[in-house]
Amino acid sequence: MYQYDLIVIGSGPAGRRAAIQAAKLEKRVLVVEQGRRVGGVSVHTGTIPSKTLRETALNLTGWRERGFYGRSYRVKQEISAEDLRRRLLITLDHEVEVLEHQFSRNRVHQLRGRASFVDPHTLDIEKTDGEIVRVTGASVLLAVGTRPYRPPHIPFDNDAVLDSDELLEIKRVPRSMIVVGAGVIGIEYATIFSALDTQVTVVEPRDSMLDFIDKEIVEDFTYQLRDRNMKLIFGQAVEAVQREEGGGKCRVTLKSGRTLQAEMVLFAAGRVGATDSLNLAAAGLEADNRGRLKVDPETFQTAVPHIYAAGDVVGFPSLASTSMEQGRIAARHAVGVPASEPPQYFPYGIYAVPEISTCGLTEEEVLQRGIPYETGIAHFRETSRGHIMGLDTGMLKMIFSLKTRRLLGVHIVGEGATELVHIGQAVLNLKGTVEYFVENTFNYPTLAEAYKIAGLDAWNRMGEGPKEAPVATGQSTDTAADVPSDTKKKAASK
Repeated sequence: MYQYDLIVIGSGPAGRRAAIQAAKLEKRVLVVEQGRRVGGVSVHTGTIPSKTLRETALNLTGWRERGFYGRSYRVKQEISAEDLRRRLLITLDHEVEVLEHQFSRNRVHQLRGRASFVDPHTLDIEKTDGEIVRVTGASVLLAVGTRPYRPPHIPFDNDAVLDSDELLEIKRVPRSMIVVGAGVIGIEYATIFSALDTQVTVVEPRDSMLDFIDKEIVEDFTYQLRDRNMKLIFGQAVEAVQREEGGGKCRVTLKSGRTLQAEMVLFAAGRVGATDSLNLAAAGLEADNRGRLKVDPETFQTAVPHIYAAGDVVGFPSLASTSMEQGRIAARHAVGVPASEPPQYFPYGIYAVPEISTCGLTEEEVLQRGIPYETGIAHFRETSRGHIMGLDTGMLKMIFSLKTRRLLGVHIVGEGATELVHIGQAVLNLKGTVEYFVENTFNYPTLAEAYKIAGLDAWNRMGEGPKEAPVATGQSTDTAADVPSDTKKKAASK
């Protein structure tokens, strides 16, 4: 009846994982991508480019060695935009080649063009040469991602006033930069350019940043940023952005009347779903005011049961990692194959300088639930590996239930945070207790030894627990209030 079992719009993390999953189940799959190359936002303007830029900046500046050789130490004295772009292009080419090969060997059909609904099962694909191809599918997955929010009063010029996509094409490394927005994207780029010795000022209308992260971690992170002379202005919104005539400096006027000047302005105050060209009304769908789609958190079905949505277009947590899992689950459900539930505990990684990563409940959430708890903290400078690496910052925090002694949350700021968090994630999923960290041996010297230090820190205040046999997984006596929130509840609260 239909040409395809599943039509996937978008080839980012959610789209590509969904397409390959359905193809491996021997279904007829079509991927529609409007960009010149597959990969979506993640490969071309988001996850991969920003993390590549970060790694390049840290390597060329010698950032990781400054603990030993001083803040003036640099691997390359003059770092140009071309230096930053060279590694980026190599990385992107490799990512695209891998993805093209995955589609080819799994017999996934591809079309380049802009998709729009004709009816709930039919789409028109407008190719770059103007030709329109009509396709039908039993199910459709919308994995179109997001694009930067560009309010009309900001004079973007793709030179000195930029959004986060345009930032990757800069022609020079600025001496000074104002970043509007202290969300994940704004903070990541602000800290990367600060590592390049650009004088960075961050402006955020809210009174704080990264509110979903444990407050103690954010406080430590904020201290590190201010210690290296980054200026953080909270509680003040931007009234206007202007550029001096003749290509001069940019002037940012705040609603308080204060004015700021810099060579470059990055506007990173949110993103919107790329759904406006899909003609959603023809499919019986409607996006919210930010272009996002509401879905069933178990199946990722929209209001129209055979149309699914996954990835950034469905909102929080907007991570490449969770998008992949959402796409896989949606594809399996779409083709009638049983799918596991979405992961209960997922790690959230912020690739700033320094990194932040978190999994489970924050201390604020534990307090809100009224759970008696204890915390354990380890500073990276307490570990031998930290000494070897020259680290004088970085910390790991764990939260344990006093009643069940189970790990409730793990929160890390510092070098390697996004790698280290997976140990805590595993213990969370396996309902492990503080005794796991106290009684097990960690490689020495490693940063992972911080888990042992933090575990002992908490255990020393909690005292020894009962010597009963551990409760089998799935038979825990914990009350519902004593269990970390699952992905769905945490997403709904943000």
